[in-house]
Amino acid sequence: MRSRIEKFGLIGLGLIAGVLISLQLSAIADKESAEPLPIEELRAFSEVFGRIKSDYVEPVSDKKLITEAITGMLTGLDPHSAYLDTEAFKELQIGTQGEFGGLGIEVGMEDGLVKVIAPIEDSPAYHAGMKSGDLIIKLDDVLVKSLSLSDAVKRMRGKPGSKITLTVVRKDAPKPLLFTLTRAIIKVQSVKSKLVEPGYAFVRITQFQEHTGENLASALNNLYKQNQAPLKGLVLDLRNDPGGLLNSSVAASAAFLPKDALVVYTEGRNAEAKMRLSAVPDDYLRGNEKDYLKSLPPAVKSVPMIVLVNGGSASASEIVAGALQDHKRAIIMGTQTFGKGSVQSVLQLGNNTAIKLTTARYFTPNGRSIQAKGIVPDIIVEDPATMDQDQTFRMREADLERHLTNSQEQDTKTDGSTKPAIPAPVAPAKPAPKREEGEAAKPKLLEFGSKEDYQLQQALNLLKGVNILQGK
Repeated sequence: MRSRIEKFGLIGLGLIAGVLISLQLSAIADKESAEPLPIEELRAFSEVFGRIKSDYVEPVSDKKLITEAITGMLTGLDPHSAYLDTEAFKELQIGTQGEFGGLGIEVGMEDGLVKVIAPIEDSPAYHAGMKSGDLIIKLDDVLVKSLSLSDAVKRMRGKPGSKITLTVVRKDAPKPLLFTLTRAIIKVQSVKSKLVEPGYAFVRITQFQEHTGENLASALNNLYKQNQAPLKGLVLDLRNDPGGLLNSSVAASAAFLPKDALVVYTEGRNAEAKMRLSAVPDDYLRGNEKDYLKSLPPAVKSVPMIVLVNGGSASASEIVAGALQDHKRAIIMGTQTFGKGSVQSVLQLGNNTAIKLTTARYFTPNGRSIQAKGIVPDIIVEDPATMDQDQTFRMREADLERHLTNSQEQDTKTDGSTKPAIPAPVAPAKPAPKREEGEAAKPKLLEFGSKEDYQLQQALNLLKGVNILQGK
């Protein structure tokens, strides 16, 4: 028996040692990385490999064990690194193009449970009333604790029209809530726009996709044509925008900033991870694309602007908000953003799989790290619909298990400047209707950009010169 264990263990040891040696050789130029092979840990790995092969209740293939080992290596690093099998890699590519199947939830992992970062607007999850911070503990009859994040996402994906029941723990609910959702093709309209009043425009970016830059340019051109005069003010809405493609966030920033203005820079261990991206076509166009921002009216660069953000504004949307704030191009209004200031590189492997690996941190033009801090608004305006929620339970990057720390080690309650954010008066929230225990709440959904949108109305008041800092 022992000889069998040793045989299987040696196979595992050979595999992992080969990988480590190849990695060590590729990093030989980095003296800090050229450490001796961890012999004791390799011995433990080989013993575990051998024990599973010889003693596990059912036969397990080498392929499965190695795949699970790779998955564990990545998920143990931080909440955003992951192994993408063939299906997951394909879904990631489809998702950046703005159409995919599923429930419409941006999720992460915490303590072995799936945590909702934000429901995607107009999706089944959004219309059912799921909220940021919800913890999914069961998918139909399967406990999430037994699944990896990629496995959980696979179960939530499925044929459009099919149903799935999610069991959710919510901080303000005495019992778990049940959501029965119907899967659908999620078509994310990246840019929405309209004239809310004569002279005042509203532009909402829901997610940064491949064509967000072109869509934004088209929306701005149409708004100026509709108004038939220079705009008096513009509200850029990035609330609940979970992010997306980096070059699209640079394009959105470049639409409003002077040419050559720095948008964001990144710092990582390798030279490829160190970038400085500015408001120039080379930093936001894909390949031989035509410069779609060139046709924008010059007045776009100087129109008074408010940017709306909240705890669901993450990653690429934080890059835009930080760039416009640092260049004093816009006033940031709303609540503190999510704080996802890390860069994930998708590194394709040779078998139609890939790894999504955190390779750098984002910094705003003035050198502020976004990671685990986010962007603090210039003027804090709460959404009255969420005022009844305990502030402690609002989820941000800093709440995720194994999140990267902020290298600047500043107080998370400040934005690194000496000027504190200014709170604005908030309308009292209406009491929520009573419901039976265990019943999932289905509140009246706020339509961003509507007359009932309190934060938008405050932004318009500020643009019109009304002093919103003095209330009753």
